Amino acid sequence: MDTATHVVMGFGLAGLATLDPAVAADPLTFHAVMLGAVAGSVIPDIDTVLKLKNNAAYIRNHRGMTHSLPATALWPFIIAAFLLPLFPGTDADTFLFWTLLAVSFHVFVDIFNAYGTQAARPFREKWIALGIINIFDPFIFSLHLMGFVIWQTSGHPGETFATVYAVLIGYYILRTVQHRRTVRFIKDRLPALTNIYLSPTLHWSHYHVAAESADHFYVGKIEGRQLKLIDTFDRRPIDPDNEIVQSAMCDKNVRAFLSFSPIYRWEIREQNGRFVMQFVDLRYFTRGMYPFTATVWLNKKHVVESSFTGWVYSEKKLRRKLVLAQSK
Repeated sequence: MDTATHVVMGFGLAGLATLDPAVAADPLTFHAVMLGAVAGSVIPDIDTVLKLKNNAAYIRNHRGMTHSLPATALWPFIIAAFLLPLFPGTDADTFLFWTLLAVSFHVFVDIFNAYGTQAARPFREKWIALGIINIFDPFIFSLHLMGFVIWQTSGHPGETFATVYAVLIGYYILRTVQHRRTVRFIKDRLPALTNIYLSPTLHWSHYHVAAESADHFYVGKIEGRQLKLIDTFDRRPIDPDNEIVQSAMCDKNVRAFLSFSPIYRWEIREQNGRFVMQFVDLRYFTRGMYPFTATVWLNKKHVVESSFTGWVYSEKKLRRKLVLAQSK
């Protein structure tokens, strides 16, 4: 989910925590738990700072180790080390329980969007991305805001957010059912498909679609009960013996892209006296283009001159980024 939604979920869990007698009976414990819940709801995304290093590090690691099972277990203790000294006499076990719940809730809800997490590390490094809930869901955000209004006017945060999260559980179940029905709907129309990747939009019944069969890639969108195909591409295996491919596949930006993208197409072309190898993720078609790319410039000797991975929305901006990377 987006940062704003994680923040409101942290405050929502703090409201829910007032059902705990240890929290309800002690204002100091309540305030500690509230700060712990908010911190726990956002701290797994601390790896966003990797953007300051480079896109490859960010793409390869964001929602990776910080969302893993060991990190989920450790974050409450790290938060406690900073916050508990500020609230002497706070019930540490209660604080750790609600902070752990907040961290776990963050990781859990992130699994449901199309970006996903590596929540099963260290047992599995595969990205878990169910593609059921949009990164920002207006219903989820608004439901929390409604809960805060009721909290401030009626003064019953525990009961209010118990109801909010009961509704939220039902909402997730309904969206999961809708997702499965949509997958079946697509398979009925394109029975040869082997994999389907849905990216939910802000609209309940609208999805971006990227899919593959043994021979083709398909890109389209679902609008209600209509499947509209946008692009169809031949599926070409990468030639591992090609020297251009060998050089490009060793580049850190390409490796980062491939570690994250489950469905992509590639091409090699000559341009301005150099070779260009480009990979595009087919899940993110928008504004008439595929903005998530890994692009490599190689000279005539097949040596990498420059590379870039990330989101870019015009060829002009992509060239500018590659020139900038080349000059470093």
